[in-house]
Amino acid sequence: MVLEAISKNFFLFLSNNRLLDRLAKKWGPKFGADKIVGGVTFEEAVPLIQQLNHQGLQVTVDHLGEFVNSAKEARNRSQECMNTIRTISENGLNSEVSLKLTSLGLDINEDVVMENMEQILETAEKHDVIVTIDMEDSSRCERTLEIYKRLKTKYYNLGTVIQSYLYRSDSDLDELNECNPYLRLVKGAYKESGKVAFPDKSMVDDNLKHLIKKNLLNGHYTAIASHDDKIIDFTKKLAEEENISKDRFEFQMLYGMRNQTQLELAKEGYTVRVYLPYGDDWYGYFMRRMAERPANIAFAIKGVFSK
Repeated sequence: MVLEAISKNFFLFLSNNRLLDRLAKKWGPKFGADKIVGGVTFEEAVPLIQQLNHQGLQVTVDHLGEFVNSAKEARNRSQECMNTIRTISENGLNSEVSLKLTSLGLDINEDVVMENMEQILETAEKHDVIVTIDMEDSSRCERTLEIYKRLKTKYYNLGTVIQSYLYRSDSDLDELNECNPYLRLVKGAYKESGKVAFPDKSMVDDNLKHLIKKNLLNGHYTAIASHDDKIIDFTKKLAEEENISKDRFEFQMLYGMRNQTQLELAKEGYTVRVYLPYGDDWYGYFMRRMAERPANIAFAIKGVFSK
């Protein structure tokens, strides 16, 4: 348990190293990035999405990048997202889009991020594509949820994320209840203070189970984003006991991880969505995946030395 905590803190520390980030953009494929990232451009990711769809898997794509500091770059990110939505539609892909508000101007001002989000959601509704706002660290949680609630009054095709390691998540679920939310429930992957987050993994797991049950029994579509067999089995058992049909929830997993489990769940009739990031700004994402699960470290090492 101690070693796991040290490992997590180490990789979260690395995730914020700017020098390593710059080196990673240059040498990414040699460190296994090509095994968890769909490509540098969305066009490179399209064949992968088609392959995943052919296997019975659905997808959500994310253009990697966060913490944008200029309105111009935020607009460029917004344009990239809209182009991705159009490409999804043109190619008949079974894919949604995920995005981070910091990539669209959250840290600049609210007008910038709202303008970009409204343009994206107008495009998404035109092409019948669902957009999910990813959750970031706790300092941005309140603003993210407030923006989500404002946009949800106007746009139906919008989801967001709740992280079970935060104390506030149960009350957040209550506040979102009236929005008829489409929620992705996750454990969480940022380094947080014990003042805002559960310090113990078992508490995080228990809270995730609580949130899954609560949101499903509230009647809202729920995406369970976890590679944890115990969480998956809990959800399946809950659905059976409460007579919750399989079209009311889905399992989500990362591209390149637990591939066989993804296929097995799909064959059992469950909706399985693969989170497929693309872009060259992959480093922070990769390090947070290492922090989440010790098993991911072995996966990455294997990627370095495999052909």
